[in-house]
Amino acid sequence: MNKKEFAVIGLGRFGGSICRALSEEGMEVMAMDIDEDKVNEYSTIASHAVVGDSTDESVLKSIGIRNFDLVIVAIGDNLKASILTTIILKELGVKQIWVKAQNDYHEKILSKIGADRIVHPERDMGKRIAHNIISNNVLDYLELSDEHSIIEIVAGQKIDGKSLIELDVRANYGVTIVAMKRGRDIIVSPQATEQIYKGDILIIIGADTDISRFEKNLIEE
Repeated sequence: MNKKEFAVIGLGRFGGSICRALSEEGMEVMAMDIDEDKVNEYSTIASHAVVGDSTDESVLKSIGIRNFDLVIVAIGDNLKASILTTIILKELGVKQIWVKAQNDYHEKILSKIGADRIVHPERDMGKRIAHNIISNNVLDYLELSDEHSIIEIVAGQKIDGKSLIELDVRANYGVTIVAMKRGRDIIVSPQATEQIYKGDILIIIGADTDISRFEKNLIEE
């Protein structure tokens, strides 16, 4: 997996949690906020931390915002700033823009101005969003506790045609494949002889560190 570069604009609870989670995964993250105290808080966590007004086009141009692979607009209660920032990012040609929505009205506006993904913090934890951003193979991610999760992940070429007994993921990675989806079929508690094919959706449970190891070794191409 190529290392992508991310920018998080707005370092409240939600933006901060995404910034921290991406940084912990070893990603390049630029953190930006208009509040200097918040920027200072994340200066040792993010790769770069910048004080700036994201509604000022010249500020976004000066930090080379269009060069980032994905920009997350996580501005707090200021709907006007969130909307204007999104518009400017679109006009500057940012590849992917994910925006935190305050409510359904805000979501409708963001949809109309072209946000690529709209996130509701009360429905989507920052850690879950960060995980989905990083891995193209992960379809869904549910945090069970601070250290354990369940994920839906797409099987790739590396494990195409291999059986569960061959992979022995529980012994080798400490994770459990609790179910598999193949087209419309769902296989619950698959047998050890069950073969996995490219495109199968695997539902996996385990510790976050073990899931990450499983992904890096068996899923990422």
